[in-house]
Amino acid sequence: MTPRLTQPRTPRRLAGLLLAAFAAAASATPGAAPPLKIGLDEFEQARKVASLPNGMSLGYAEWGNPAGRPVVLIHGFTDNARDWLPLLPELDPGFRVILVDIRGHGRSSRPECCYGRLDFAYDVKLLLDQLHVERADIVGHSLGSFIAQTFAEFWPERTRRVVLVSSSGGPRAGCTPPGKAAKAFDFRSAIAKLQEPLDPDSPFMIEWWSSPTPVNEEFIRRQRQDSAAIPLRVWLAVLDQGLAGPALADTLPRLKAPALLIWGLRDPIFVAKDRCSLRAALPHATVKLFPTLGHNPFWEQPEAVGATINGFLNESP
Repeated sequence: MTPRLTQPRTPRRLAGLLLAAFAAAASATPGAAPPLKIGLDEFEQARKVASLPNGMSLGYAEWGNPAGRPVVLIHGFTDNARDWLPLLPELDPGFRVILVDIRGHGRSSRPECCYGRLDFAYDVKLLLDQLHVERADIVGHSLGSFIAQTFAEFWPERTRRVVLVSSSGGPRAGCTPPGKAAKAFDFRSAIAKLQEPLDPDSPFMIEWWSSPTPVNEEFIRRQRQDSAAIPLRVWLAVLDQGLAGPALADTLPRLKAPALLIWGLRDPIFVAKDRCSLRAALPHATVKLFPTLGHNPFWEQPEAVGATINGFLNESP
């Protein structure tokens, strides 16, 4: 490994904002982290890699009942399939759960391009083709929720139900709260200041992986390490293409599948205006809010989030 370069110093004002946004929330909710019911090493042994017809290698894992109804889990920006490990034991054991490493992340290929949400969604479609899955429930978190939206919009015949966790409908008129509404964490500015090699134990990375309530420390440590191993060019490409590409609102009218929207109200990334825009775009969606949880509610209260998802996915038809 090359000698470590110094991680760029976060300006004091920005560092203070980061610490205030996360540390204050964490201190307000004491308690122990929920125990992991699946071993971290056990999950690693389940991970595989598929070679897709478009030249991509896509990391994935399967869990649950191989003959059950397929449920696809798509993680967020700088995460990987392990992101869902706290939730896995809480999902209906009758599901055939397919966890994906999106391109650029985890064990998947890290191409020079392309990182738009349709690129990510097409990879998922090709993986499902290879696994002989004709129709599935699609669950996405954060960036993964944008990919889930896109999959459902472009392949509606392959989509049964959609669950969007910590998501947004993009900018929308009438969804900017007046007065001193909570502002979203400006992660773009912080990421723009990063330099390689990324330090998994830097103040930025620690705050990037923080939650308002406790989460298993070894799980988070491994997540930080894997996140730091993603090339900075991929971080920036996803920011430019996956998170700032064509407006979400432009294609959301195509999403016709029944949808469940889940948010933690202490999420510093997707805030009230994001909830407003997605609810306006999907007025018939089921909504579940967790007042004390943050951006990753299924880490903080996996049993409650799992029960919500199970109830929705097990509705008929």
